[in-house]
Amino acid sequence: MTGASDNVQAWLDEINHAARTRLGQGQVADYIPALAERDANRFGIAVCTNDGRVFAAGDARMPFSVQSISKIFLLTLALQVYGNRLWERVGMNPSGMPFNSLTQLEAEKGIPRNPFINAGALVVADHFVSAYATPAQHIQDVARSLSGNAGILIDQRVLASEWKHRSRNAATAYLMKSFGNIANEVDDVLRAYFACCALEMSCVDLARALNYLAAGGYAHCLQQQLIAPDLARRMNSLLFTSGMYDAAGEFAYRVGLPAKSGVGGGIVAVVPGRFSVCAWSPALDRNGNSIAAQYALERLSDYLPSSAVVTGAPLTV
Repeated sequence: MTGASDNVQAWLDEINHAARTRLGQGQVADYIPALAERDANRFGIAVCTNDGRVFAAGDARMPFSVQSISKIFLLTLALQVYGNRLWERVGMNPSGMPFNSLTQLEAEKGIPRNPFINAGALVVADHFVSAYATPAQHIQDVARSLSGNAGILIDQRVLASEWKHRSRNAATAYLMKSFGNIANEVDDVLRAYFACCALEMSCVDLARALNYLAAGGYAHCLQQQLIAPDLARRMNSLLFTSGMYDAAGEFAYRVGLPAKSGVGGGIVAVVPGRFSVCAWSPALDRNGNSIAAQYALERLSDYLPSSAVVTGAPLTV
């Protein structure tokens, strides 16, 4: 390993040690019963550099339910098919409300504020169902291809649990359908959406799979340009303003990186032009974001020169 590589691994080893001091705080998500079984004392972190190297510490290779992190995959695939037409049915602004709020959605006549709250993701999933004959299989195949891990699966227990407890998401989808903003059958949209959320991936898988957002749209495992550089930049902007539920502003202030969290305890963040990172620990704060993973990413940002976070200045890793 080069000296620079040694530095990155040393960062992660130190972060792994420090983040474990935050274990025991918060609560594992229990509104999806299958998630409530997760061990709250787990923590992992992985970095994938833009030349394809991976560094990891802790439980970085342990699969977990990606949940809302999958909204990045959904948005990417929908934009590939529909382009800017997608934005006719979903907004680009922070919501300032809980991720599953119905109040704002009704007031704004069924147009969700952004694609990373549940309502917005359901609209994107509706596009996804229209575009693909077998949407669940397609999202699994995409996750496998982007991560280089052919063993990635949709957790059927989580999927069944989400379907059984679908009432609020179903209400959200039917409300939007009443405004003409869901084209397909609600059950079909929900099944596709839940299948995406039920993907089981590790920190290493997610850091690799979403590295294209750090690499100007280039996917290393595919060895091809997945999306245009300007689209990668725009998606990172959306992640920066809306990726952490209604705590996006606080996270931006503390960490300064585009990021997306999920109630499975994972958070993916992007240092554009340099690397992608995923941290995971199941216990969440009141906003639905992992306490230890947020702390880990805050520690990681402390290692980066401010120019690397804000302007994209060169960073040797």
